[in-house]
Amino acid sequence: MGKLVALILLGAGLALVWERLLTLRLRAALGRLPSGERMNAYREVESVEPQNCRLIEGIENGSEDIDILPSGLAFISNGLKYPGMPDLAPDEPGRIFLMDLNEQNPRVQELNISDGFDRASFNPHGMSTFIDKEQFYATRDHYFTNFFLALLELVMDLRWTHVLFYSPREVKVVARGFSSANGITISLDKKYIYVADVSDKNIHVMKIQDNWDLTQLKVIQLDTLLDNLTVDPDTGDILAGCHPNAIKLLMYNTEDPPGSEVLRIRNALSKKPVISTMYANNGSVLQGSSVASAYGGKLLIGTVFHKALYCEL
Repeated sequence: MGKLVALILLGAGLALVWERLLTLRLRAALGRLPSGERMNAYREVESVEPQNCRLIEGIENGSEDIDILPSGLAFISNGLKYPGMPDLAPDEPGRIFLMDLNEQNPRVQELNISDGFDRASFNPHGMSTFIDKEQFYATRDHYFTNFFLALLELVMDLRWTHVLFYSPREVKVVARGFSSANGITISLDKKYIYVADVSDKNIHVMKIQDNWDLTQLKVIQLDTLLDNLTVDPDTGDILAGCHPNAIKLLMYNTEDPPGSEVLRIRNALSKKPVISTMYANNGSVLQGSSVASAYGGKLLIGTVFHKALYCEL
């Protein structure tokens, strides 16, 4: 009887999700999406493109997250397979690229993966914020791992996602109540954690306590869906890879692709943070931006499924 009830509830949930998705597609096509403002369904960006930018040769199917070491070595994840997102190379395994930003004309090279590793199933996503080699914070962007239940979770706005703290001694939830906790990074002084809530379009500024719990200090509200966050090592500013028009990302059309947007948030701890646009493109150059990472006057911009951009600022 218990299994029957569970199946009935699951079926009802899937039916609800399917109905809502069909309604979403229809209303999006007709231009009457009721949640369009929250989802940024139709917001187009005005072009903001630094002059010294070029696409990175060798990256064709995504650069979802980018992490740059203090030495200037950049690690770029590639080939993400994510339910509901476009996949331009479904038969290609995930890869990690390396780029030395100290070089005059930096190029990427693929990192070799040790023997015994299952490359066929490798699906690199985000790169978490580390405190040291043994402990770090990470986000869980969905409570459910099943795709349909994750959709139901989003439609119902359950807010069951959270931030976790990992160490050899314990693993614990240190912040709760996010609609979709995604990008995460740490301040230069290691006192604060910044968490991006994608669907709520905001950044949570959280103070690290002595027991590694997080206390929320403020929320920075924005007008775009935020993906990954990084911190500029020279200024401490937050850099955010953003999705200005989510419907185009979810309903991919090569004739009308999703745009890209990178924001800089200065003085995040102040009463009035200063927000500026570092990069914006309507999809003609870069589609579906997910991250921006800076080093020594250079900027790398990654995407969920498309290419990657290198800029000299």
